[in-house]
Amino acid sequence: MEAGDVLGLFAIVSLFIFLPWIILHYVTKWKTASTLTTGDEALLDELYHLARRLEDRVNTVERLVAADHPDFRPLGRSMTVDEPISELERMLADQKGFRP
Repeated sequence: MEAGDVLGLFAIVSLFIFLPWIILHYVTKWKTASTLTTGDEALLDELYHLARRLEDRVNTVERLVAADHPDFRPLGRSMTVDEPISELERMLADQKGFRP
């Protein structure tokens, strides 16, 4: 076998076997890297519960201040403050097994 034949065979094998394998390998790596891990999901769940507790605390403080000062109105917040959280709860309730 001559050097040119070996080089041609190597080029064909590289083109039809190694190149697609490398591309498919990294495509699957990218797809798995873009998903959330169980640790990420646990962290998001913990942050969600923390946000709910903080929201409850802020609402309690606002009620206490409003009881002392009838003309009190929270700055920068509309009357429909709970709508974004309610929407998040609806989306999470659609997922299997979620209980707030």
